[in-house]
Amino acid sequence: MKVAYQGEPGAFSETAVRAVFPGAEPMPCDTVRIAFSRVTSGEADFGVVPVENSQAGSVNETYDLLLDSSMVRIRGEVVVRVDHALLAPPGARLEGIARAYSHWQALAQSEDFLAVHHIQPVPVHDTAGAARLVAEGGRTDEAAIASVEAATKFGLAVLAERIQTYPDNFTKFAIIGTRDAGLGTPDKTSLVMAVHDRPGSLLSSLRPFADHGINLTKLESRPRRGAPFEYLFYLDVERAAEDPELRAALDEVRLHTSMLKVLGSYPGSKGPV
Repeated sequence: MKVAYQGEPGAFSETAVRAVFPGAEPMPCDTVRIAFSRVTSGEADFGVVPVENSQAGSVNETYDLLLDSSMVRIRGEVVVRVDHALLAPPGARLEGIARAYSHWQALAQSEDFLAVHHIQPVPVHDTAGAARLVAEGGRTDEAAIASVEAATKFGLAVLAERIQTYPDNFTKFAIIGTRDAGLGTPDKTSLVMAVHDRPGSLLSSLRPFADHGINLTKLESRPRRGAPFEYLFYLDVERAAEDPELRAALDEVRLHTSMLKVLGSYPGSKGPV
């Protein structure tokens, strides 16, 4: 089995792959879009992509790709604890670091540390890729924010550990695929909808969930591409898509929406790995 993920070997995404599919061959991809493409084309059996961080919020690119895809659905999820470290070539000192490279979310999660030490954040596509870049450059005034495991892989020194602003830092990854991943019985469903442009439509579209005793664990609005100042609403609910109460609720929701799509129905994460 091949499983696509965004990043390079040593990235937190690879940790997620190995946690869910320990016997699979991880397939690194430069971007989330390429990971989706590998799954759609059949080059990879499944993909593992980030959907949300407990500090930095949702990964919009992933949600956009799920919205646009007619084949790929969420088939599962896994939560990974993310501890960031500041890595630099051997001989570097913390007080000498001027720039730190990493994925923009890792930089955002570590912004207090960077500000205190007057380190300029420089975004790149991936945490492990940042570590490789710094190792290849060999400059003692440049560092990467990545995992301690990445330091070992690329021969870097660990100048500081757990530098994220909030110690409890987690990233949720979605397992994506065109077929069931065999990860268990679905008990969670992700949806996206656009409501009619008239008073009370949003309230009316949400009320059926409460009326049918369905708990919403996520409700987030995002601008609708191609429709200025119109919005999509992303929801997670604690029911499988085939649950009779959810099916009845969605029949009522459709009366108040111009678009409703199930992004996936899958077993929810039982805790971080």
